[in-house]
Amino acid sequence: MTIAASWVVSPVLAGTIAFTLFKSVQHLIFEAKDPFAAAKRYVPMYVFLVGFAVTMVTLTKGLKHVGLDLGFGASLLLSILAGLLVAALGGFMERRVQASSRKTDQFGFSGVERVFGVLMIFTACAMAFAHGSNDVANAVGPLAAVISVVQTGGEIEAAALVPWWVLVLGGGGIVVGLVTYGHKVIATVGTGITELTPSRGFAATLAAAVTVVLASGTGLPISTTHTLVGAVLGVGLARGMTALNLRVIGTIAMSWLITLPAGAGLAILFFFTFKGMFG
Repeated sequence: MTIAASWVVSPVLAGTIAFTLFKSVQHLIFEAKDPFAAAKRYVPMYVFLVGFAVTMVTLTKGLKHVGLDLGFGASLLLSILAGLLVAALGGFMERRVQASSRKTDQFGFSGVERVFGVLMIFTACAMAFAHGSNDVANAVGPLAAVISVVQTGGEIEAAALVPWWVLVLGGGGIVVGLVTYGHKVIATVGTGITELTPSRGFAATLAAAVTVVLASGTGLPISTTHTLVGAVLGVGLARGMTALNLRVIGTIAMSWLITLPAGAGLAILFFFTFKGMFG
């Protein structure tokens, strides 16, 4: 029941966070008298948020299994320090970005988007971390359980240790999938749902990363793509319904409804096939 609820909660939560983030960007930066100067002022704050959020969840939820069980106070302090370091790095990188000199860019939005292009580096890294923390686990979970059963002589244990080579196999599989078929999903999420710019992409990826890392910390196996689609929808809604491609959204929603029974049906088919073959 908890897993089923997460299918709805994760995209809604990501969409809500993305909606709020992009609205704050609109208010603080794009509606300012000098958007480029406002971007220079506020972007380090957003970079700090990226470093703080990912570090805080990792320290409080993700390191207990390696023997590092920090208290909340220590985790909070280290997360603030990590956020400040990341913000300092982002501030150093954004100094190299110059204001737009194009005549067609009367409001300076082009320079603002270049500043957010720097920020996208950090949110993309956060999203990659979140993707590995959840989707690799989804993939290798059944394999780890099978290996545990084989090693214990048929006994089913409540928890199973995952060999290092299984993690490498799962990570390598994601890389190969990204190289071969990932470009199709990139095109759908990046351009099919709504038009994305660096500022909009920042809101979407940060919201999705925070949602996925939180889910990973609580042990919920959610879909990273599922969550990111919800975040992109949140950004699109912040711009108005006309900014969304409803036909693509309908196709995505239909695929979500089809994949669950299709996966269950194929699992049943393979189970009885192998049972018949091997007894």
